[in-house]
Amino acid sequence: MSYLIKNATAVLLSNKSESVDIRTSNEFISEIGINLAPKGEEVIDATECVIYPGFVNTHYHLAQSVLKGVPEGVNKGLGDWLAAVPYRFWPKIPPKLMYLSAKLGLYELQRSGATTCADHHYLYHASTTPELEEALWLAVEEMGMRFMLCRGSATKAGSHKGMKSLHITPETPDMVMSRMDKSMRHHQDSSIGMKKVCMAPTSLIHSNEPEHLKEFADYARANRLKLHSHLLEVEFDEQQAQAQYGVSAVEYAQQCGWLGEDVWFAHLVKADAKSRSILAETKTGIAHCPTSNCRLGSGIASAHEMDKLGMKVTIGVDGSASAESGSMLQELNLSWLLQRALYGADSVEPGRILDWGSKNGADLLGFKTGQIKVGYLADLVLYRVDEPRVATVHTPHLAPLLCGEPATVEYSFIHGNPVISKQKSTVVNDQKLISDLRQEMNKFLYTIT
Repeated sequence: MSYLIKNATAVLLSNKSESVDIRTSNEFISEIGINLAPKGEEVIDATECVIYPGFVNTHYHLAQSVLKGVPEGVNKGLGDWLAAVPYRFWPKIPPKLMYLSAKLGLYELQRSGATTCADHHYLYHASTTPELEEALWLAVEEMGMRFMLCRGSATKAGSHKGMKSLHITPETPDMVMSRMDKSMRHHQDSSIGMKKVCMAPTSLIHSNEPEHLKEFADYARANRLKLHSHLLEVEFDEQQAQAQYGVSAVEYAQQCGWLGEDVWFAHLVKADAKSRSILAETKTGIAHCPTSNCRLGSGIASAHEMDKLGMKVTIGVDGSASAESGSMLQELNLSWLLQRALYGADSVEPGRILDWGSKNGADLLGFKTGQIKVGYLADLVLYRVDEPRVATVHTPHLAPLLCGEPATVEYSFIHGNPVISKQKSTVVNDQKLISDLRQEMNKFLYTIT
């Protein structure tokens, strides 16, 4: 299907705004110009809308969409929260609940302006059935989302609180890689496609032996896969790296082959100046997750400093169990505010934050999206700017970022297909989704209590 999008208040083009029309042909942006004439396409009236490239979420945990506000974890920091919430539930999540949880998380992303999701899916152990992962892929396909599966793994019980009490058998490295082979065969698309797979051990410091990490890095690079994990969300990573290996956490990652332009880490809140320098020199990236970092009291990552050093800064919403939200717009708004609180009001231009949430993320994941340019994939989001919260903003092209949530998405196109049309989802019935979720959650909670 092809579309001609006309009459927008503003279109965000390479960090500037213009009032132009956009023509899409199938999945690509084919023309950008003024007063474009229809050529048989469906015409989309974008009056009172601003158009952004779709946001790219580089770190998520879709399984956590059904673990919001668990009372035992509301007032706990990362270590105790892990024991009280995700480690308590994740080995027992059944495929149907995984499927519904993923649909909810992807729906939240789409409602906030995201069109691409990299999900750090770590619900694997020796006896995990393939149905659990397939439930995730099914949800992604039905939601029409551009997607990267960051395939988590643990090959030892680990040193985080709660992990050793699960009484589950971790995967072996051979098991991880053989299962990855199957995921790639069944789901990996071309470089400009809809689906990718990534090697993503759950925790670089806590859940894998160094020799296993080296094997995983070699496997990933032999298969031209990206590499992803958590690192330095809290000081515990640094403490464990020093105690177990006698080097800093970032130096340990380097020894294991886990730095480079094909690698990015979630959080990096506690990366000091030396660590940031090493990360920048190796062109390693970051998924900055401000809401979760605030919610768990972990701190604020020095994203602006990393950006100045040349690191690829991107944005992730992390898991809804530690953010209660799947909104990319909230993450961008909070990133803008917190980095200014750290570095001053003139430190981070709004346009730079928008790059973190779109262009940088697309470049990092290897998708030809994140920019409104001819030849790029048609991942486009139309935000309304005639509603009370945003109608009086003097810079309407920045209104969604500056005002944050709530925002109204009039249309969202992924791969040239509308997943939101006239404010309504074309891919899911939200009321049925809520009903199904509550029914399955009640069953789930009954079986584990």
